[in-house]
Amino acid sequence: MPAHPQPARVAIVVHPTRPVTSALETLERWAREHGLDIVQLQVAGGPVRQVSPRGELEPGDLLVALGGDGTVLSALRASAPANAPVLGVACGSLGALTAVSADGLAHALDRVHVGDWTARRLPALAIQPADAPDEWAINDFVVARRGAGQVLADVYVDDELYARLAGDGLVVATALGSSAYSMAAGGPVLVSGTPAVVCTPLAMHGGHAPPIVVPTSSTVRVDVHPSHAGFEIQTDGHANPLIAGSYRLSLHDQKVTLVSFGKLKLGIAGLRERRLITDSARVLARDERAERRLR
Repeated sequence: MPAHPQPARVAIVVHPTRPVTSALETLERWAREHGLDIVQLQVAGGPVRQVSPRGELEPGDLLVALGGDGTVLSALRASAPANAPVLGVACGSLGALTAVSADGLAHALDRVHVGDWTARRLPALAIQPADAPDEWAINDFVVARRGAGQVLADVYVDDELYARLAGDGLVVATALGSSAYSMAAGGPVLVSGTPAVVCTPLAMHGGHAPPIVVPTSSTVRVDVHPSHAGFEIQTDGHANPLIAGSYRLSLHDQKVTLVSFGKLKLGIAGLRERRLITDSARVLARDERAERRLR
C-alpha cells in the first residue's frame, strides 16, 4: 500500500518568464503515459503565460509548480482550500521550496506516482480583512506605505494592544517567511516547525516596538490608518487588492503540503547554503589563517 494516493490529475502553476519548456514537455509526456489530464491554474500576481488548458483545482490533483520558490509559494496558496500536494520544479537554480530540478522531473514524478515521497507540512497564515474575501499567505503578510507618506497601524494580540506604529509598515511572517522580508527588516528567524508568527515593524518612526513573536494560539489584529497617499497590501511578495481598515491574522498549522524527497530538515543549513546567514568576519579570517598555515 503506497504511503500517498496516486494523483488523479495534474494541475500546474507556471512562472511567467523562466524557461519551462523542457520541464513542461517532460510533464506532458509523463501525464500521457499515465493517462492523466493537465490543467493550468490562474493565480494572482504578475502576468500569466498560458501553456495548458485552464482549470480549477480538484480533490486528488497533484499541483506542479514550474519556476522557482516564488512560483511554489503561489502554488501553495492555491492549494490551501483543497490541500493538494505541491511539487516544486526548479527551472533555474534550486531553491528552498523546489524539490527537484527540471532534469530530474521524470524520476520525481515516477516516485510521486507510487507514493514514494515525504510530505512537508507547512502552516499558512489566514488573512481575514474586514468586508473583503479571506486570503492565505505562506511566507508573509505586509502592510506597506505608498508614496512619501507614512502608514499608521495599531497592532493587537488577542485584542490586547501591542503598539501603535508609524513608518513604512509591518510584516507578519510565518516561520518559513521569517527568513525573507521580516529578517531583512531586523526580525528574528524562526526555525522550521515553530508554531508562531513574528510581527516586524518596518522603519518605525520613533517609539519602541521590537519584533514580537506570537504563538499559534493567538490572533494578530492590524488596524490601518493610512496617510493621504494610502497603503498597499502584499502577500508572499505580490501586491494584493485586499485593501481594508482592519485585518485579523491567524496561523493554521499543517495547512499546505509540499512534496519532498528524503529526510526533512529544520531549514538552517539551507539558510547557510544560500548565504542568508553568514559567520562573523573575525571567524572567517581565523579560518583563512589556519588554511594558509596548512599549505
